[in-house]
Amino acid sequence: MKCGERIVRCLTGGDIDHVPFGVGIGWYPWGETLENWKKETSDPSLDPAKILGFEASFAVPLLESGPFPHYENKTISDEGETIVSVDWRGITMRNRKDGGSMPEFLDYPVKTPDDWDRIKKERYRLDLIDKRVTENWPAFIDRVKTSGEAVQVGTFPWGVFGTVRDILGTEELLISFIAEPDMVKDMMRHNTSLWIGLWERVAAKVQIDHIHIWEDMSGRQGSLISPAMVEEFMMPCYDRIVDFAKAHNIRIVSVDTDGDCSELVPLMMKHGINMFFPFEVQAGNDIREYRKKYPDLGIIGGLDKNVLSRGKADVDAEVEKAAAMISKGRYIPGFDHLIAPDAKWENFKYAAEKIRSLCKQM
Repeated sequence: MKCGERIVRCLTGGDIDHVPFGVGIGWYPWGETLENWKKETSDPSLDPAKILGFEASFAVPLLESGPFPHYENKTISDEGETIVSVDWRGITMRNRKDGGSMPEFLDYPVKTPDDWDRIKKERYRLDLIDKRVTENWPAFIDRVKTSGEAVQVGTFPWGVFGTVRDILGTEELLISFIAEPDMVKDMMRHNTSLWIGLWERVAAKVQIDHIHIWEDMSGRQGSLISPAMVEEFMMPCYDRIVDFAKAHNIRIVSVDTDGDCSELVPLMMKHGINMFFPFEVQAGNDIREYRKKYPDLGIIGGLDKNVLSRGKADVDAEVEKAAAMISKGRYIPGFDHLIAPDAKWENFKYAAEKIRSLCKQM
């Protein structure tokens, strides 16, 4: 069975030869983590995916899904350990030079409806969709045939909520739901039109297997907006995306959100979402409870990454959780986000080898 078909069947309840292993962000380290592991192992070329046998997953064609042309990348100030710069999305941020943490976001390209109207005409034009498709199709099609990967459209940082938040900033977006609702709805509708236009071009070349929507719209206390707001502002866009999926026989439509997603899962499932990740444990998510409530939901992740800095008994408890989830189906094991710098290589390797064994036994 090809690796991509195995993933799709696993998450949608089909027959598989074994559970996919090493799939998703929960198997990959932050840059600082990898550097620590290289020191731990005295191996400057350490490649966890190769050593542990991670399987291939999704092939994502190159598409310009945001501002086009890009904003100019420029440095505003060098502060020693940190640097303030503007990225290609027009976001001003402060970053550690060693990449050891999330950025501090300082400013965003849109402040008013007039700003949005201007940049929509300058950088989000729907009449330039063909120019936004930058994939080398013969090479991509050959890659997919050779590797057996599933084809995915949509990736970080593109989402109905997530992208608008990156254009406005979190606080301004939350205020704008009340102060400028028409602008927010237009931003969400326009981005959705842009993405569907791009995906139409992909569907004309290859079979799409997976649409991914990146939102990151929850905190430890739950969704950043109420279920009623999610329904009013976001779900019309989701309905269009799911209609596109149905029309093109696309079997997975997924959402990535950090934090407590317990409010979002049932609401979005009603609108056709059939896979979620990463189910952060510290935010109160227990994938075993989600499985009981939503037996038809595809799940990736949900294992506590923090045990990798502790002892093997804690790691074993997460391995047992993975085993219980695998037995229920529609689950691909993985940790609940990128692996943090305090994780020990020996613990990660121990966990990976045990979970790999579980996957192959299926």
